[in-house]
Amino acid sequence: MNKLPDTNNDFSLISMLKKDWYILVLILATFLAGLYFYPDLPAKVPTHWNISGKIDGWSSKAFAVWFFPLLNLGIYFMMLLLPRIDPRRENYKRFAGAYNLIRLALHIFLAFIYLLTLYAAFGHEVKVDIFVKFSVSLLFLILGNYMGKIKHNYFVGIKTPWTLANEEVWTKTHRFAGPFWVGAGILGLLLSFFRTAWAGYLLFASYLVMGLVPIIYSYIIYKSMKLSK
Repeated sequence: MNKLPDTNNDFSLISMLKKDWYILVLILATFLAGLYFYPDLPAKVPTHWNISGKIDGWSSKAFAVWFFPLLNLGIYFMMLLLPRIDPRRENYKRFAGAYNLIRLALHIFLAFIYLLTLYAAFGHEVKVDIFVKFSVSLLFLILGNYMGKIKHNYFVGIKTPWTLANEEVWTKTHRFAGPFWVGAGILGLLLSFFRTAWAGYLLFASYLVMGLVPIIYSYIIYKSMKLSK
């Protein structure tokens, strides 16, 4: 996996773009796909599906075609900029491999959702709800697997007042959170194939636990460390 450029010495945009050629090709492919299919798309394109897989949201053709590619491109440049303006920017070099894999997973996820939307826009029968739940769960699984490797910073990871205030709390919280994210991801992969209300509620509950438990844990750890001093 690529290493991040030295945040003190290498600000060359060309150098960064060369190292990310595969991500840029992926994003460019979504723009080209939108440009190619644009003339044949209907004026209104489905862009949202409910928990049962029924279409319940529509957008204009222009919005549906360009929103995700532009969002993907914007996130790309944002995630290039963040390590260079973060007060803890030196720490990014300590988890460069994990950071780049997280970036790649996010770009693939957005490109996949975009192409899925285009496919459905032409009236093809596609179980969008299953694909979306499966891909979101897979993304959480990947993020959880690398959660413990994320070092103290202000942009990536579980940012609470207590993790930001103390690097040890940050480390313990992320190592604690990793299994929860992996577990929620695995459960989500299994539940993705059930198109029932109970499965949707259970999936939502697992995501809620995944998000809230590490936050509570960070507070408890921080307080216990303060009391032990």
